[in-house]
Amino acid sequence: MQIGIVGLGKMGGNIAIRLTRHGHDVVLYDRTPAVMTKIAQKAVAGKTVASSGLKDMVSRLTAQRRIIWLMLPAGPVTEAAVEELGGLLAKNDILIDGGNSFYKDDIRRAATLMQKGIHYIDVGTSGGVWGLERGYCMMYGGTKDATDHIDPILRALAPGLGDVPRTPGRDKPGMDPRAELGYLHCGPAGSGHFVKMVHNGIEYGIMQAFAEGFHVMKSKNSTELPEDQRFELNMADIAEVWRRGSVVSSWLLDLSARALAANPDLSNYKGDVADSGEGRWTVEAAIEEAVPVPVMTEALFTRFRSRTGNNYAEKMLSAMRFGFGGHIEGTNN
Repeated sequence: MQIGIVGLGKMGGNIAIRLTRHGHDVVLYDRTPAVMTKIAQKAVAGKTVASSGLKDMVSRLTAQRRIIWLMLPAGPVTEAAVEELGGLLAKNDILIDGGNSFYKDDIRRAATLMQKGIHYIDVGTSGGVWGLERGYCMMYGGTKDATDHIDPILRALAPGLGDVPRTPGRDKPGMDPRAELGYLHCGPAGSGHFVKMVHNGIEYGIMQAFAEGFHVMKSKNSTELPEDQRFELNMADIAEVWRRGSVVSSWLLDLSARALAANPDLSNYKGDVADSGEGRWTVEAAIEEAVPVPVMTEALFTRFRSRTGNNYAEKMLSAMRFGFGGHIEGTNN
């Protein structure tokens, strides 16, 4: 298939490259021409073409049903791109937002675009900087017609079965076989980003639990304790042994172990932990639904506090964020 990708940052660029490896043709656009050149060099030869802007991109999409994937920061930048493309695309064309937009914005955009017959799909995309090789877990919302049409693109980006053990009982009626391949049609427009939003809220809580636990162990040699109760614990070794058969083993623990092996004191991190929106939106959704979420709320508030002074736990959070997403301290990107 042919697809246009707007925004070739840490994830957008890798998505473009991965698609070319699966035989898809990609029209590229990024506001920095050098970035397009770099992605084209890494992609399969002859499978990409650069464009000078959104209008030029649309003109270069020759398929009967044009598809454009936005991979831009949530907010005004994405809003402006959706508005401009709404005036360039035609009936039955498909516009995908693969960033981290607020799900209520998706609902509004989908309704507006559908007045012109343009289909809008929101894709919650998880995989960070590792997605090029590992694949991306995707949760998406939109009409069945449009989501079925882009299935070859989503299947190419998804991890597939891999070596993850299959879950017993998934042969029952009503189970979507795509879920075990790493991508899932969640429902109408907005549902994909809603599910991804809650995913990130849970991520906040898991990261916070790891960070606090390692902080407790790191502080076990405190002079505030009786001398016979002080332990000098090796954080890197503890993270490593937990990776091997422990019930808390996970990718976040893998990333923690990697960071601690490189620098057990984590002195290369300040611990100023940003929140990129989804954590706040999850808490807001829980308030609207009157659902108690104390763990996610506290994890969010801890990130606020980390920007006014931090400790070893916040450095652990920074290390994990950098590990899975390449997030630089002090930014949401």
